[in-house]
Amino acid sequence: MTKTVERTNLTTAYWDSIDSPLGPVAFGVDGEGRLVGLMFTRLGPEVRRASDRCMTVRSQLEEYLSGTRTSFDLELAPAGTAFQRRVWNGLTEIPYGEAWSYAQLATHIGKPRAARAVGQANGRNPIPVIIPCHRVIAADRSIGGFSSGLPIKRKLLALERIELAA
Repeated sequence: MTKTVERTNLTTAYWDSIDSPLGPVAFGVDGEGRLVGLMFTRLGPEVRRASDRCMTVRSQLEEYLSGTRTSFDLELAPAGTAFQRRVWNGLTEIPYGEAWSYAQLATHIGKPRAARAVGQANGRNPIPVIIPCHRVIAADRSIGGFSSGLPIKRKLLALERIELAA
């Protein structure tokens, strides 16, 4: 199971990218091979590209996007506050193919009155997909928000066969 660890320095990250059904996806690992970031964008020419250091992330991400992987086995090192990392750890415990409300996630991490703060931490997740913030939807089963845009969130939910309210 994927778990987050303490923060890391993004300036020492090594990056790679793939073209996916969701568009371009860039991701980076630190010097110890821990995933530090994932973005739906192309890498610029100034970025230190290191496909060899990112091979495990690339492979698992491609398997997930092709529908053959339902969980990730990666070490993560997202930069965030202690509360944000607590929320992000909670996100990794939402099973593939399930969606929780912000309130459910808040209760799960032991902060039942913090649904709004959980939503804010969810929106600051630097490693979407791997830390599955797309699996959090509104209590009425409407889509809610997604930092990378609702079209990508809809595709991720469809990939996992998660249905929303009409």
